[in-house]
Amino acid sequence: MKNLINLPKEVCVIVTYRCNAKCNMCNVWQNPTKPADEITPANIDKLPSGLNFINITGGEPFVRQDIAEIIKVVKPKTKRIVISTNGYFTERIIALCSKYPDLGIRISLEGLPKTNDSIRGMQDGFDRAFRTLLALRKMGCKDIGFGMTVQDVNCKDLLPLYELSDALNYEFATATLHNSQYFHKLDNRIENKDAVCAEFSKLVTELLKSKSKKKWFRAYLNYGLMNYIYGCKRFMKCEMGSEACFLDPEGDILACNGMEDKVSMGNIKNDNFVDIWNSQKADQVRQMVKDCKKECWMTGNAVPVMKKHILMPLIWVLKNKLLVMINRKPVLKFDFKK
Repeated sequence: MKNLINLPKEVCVIVTYRCNAKCNMCNVWQNPTKPADEITPANIDKLPSGLNFINITGGEPFVRQDIAEIIKVVKPKTKRIVISTNGYFTERIIALCSKYPDLGIRISLEGLPKTNDSIRGMQDGFDRAFRTLLALRKMGCKDIGFGMTVQDVNCKDLLPLYELSDALNYEFATATLHNSQYFHKLDNRIENKDAVCAEFSKLVTELLKSKSKKKWFRAYLNYGLMNYIYGCKRFMKCEMGSEACFLDPEGDILACNGMEDKVSMGNIKNDNFVDIWNSQKADQVRQMVKDCKKECWMTGNAVPVMKKHILMPLIWVLKNKLLVMINRKPVLKFDFKK
């Protein structure tokens, strides 16, 4: 009899591929799901309990009229929920957080106002998003912040946006360009890697200067993004499909959202999650993850292994925190021989 696989600790629930933004690095908005085909709260309720973290994302999650029902279903299953949003639907976000004030909200801001609105294809997008953040702060919500996908056209806004978040005591998450079936993009690329990574290097230094232990480990996360941009091998092996997974709007359980083709472990509309997780198909998908050569470094696939294998990032953090304390630069090494 086959041994049961440990259930994931984190799940990213993609509730829709509908989106009101038209981002230059993502074509989800050109490939929306139909509301009638999207997973229901009853489907989502099949996820296991005892999770550490659930991320609700899209598309734009707040286009779902039943977002409150979705949160009601997932809340008992996890210690923490964070919703990733573009922040445009202020009234809907405020209404949900009034009901669930301990929700985490991460609003995507791709730079300062002009840059953000150009990248996101949203008039007054920065203004709407920032007003949402301010309203959440006024309500007393604590787990709020914004995230940035760094590329050539916005890299000079990376440090100013971090400094803004730091001054306001908001969380600040980063990503960079990726290509996959999830984004419906296979031509994203950074042209001037040195220029972009120079800005990341400044951010890494500032994060290490902080008194926040969480920011020290975010420095390592951003170091990993630099490593990915340069095309080097991941610092830590990917364990998607084991430590974490995705549930997409059509009900498919995915090991990863970074693959160029959609590869499903099974569909939660038809089967029990535990049966899907322990299926032969799931084992095949996990083997594909082990054999994957893309070396992606995203928050979703980096943080779980950082937590599981804490010693490696911890040693790096301690060494480089000490260097920064004596006014030296952190050591950022990359293996360009891949």
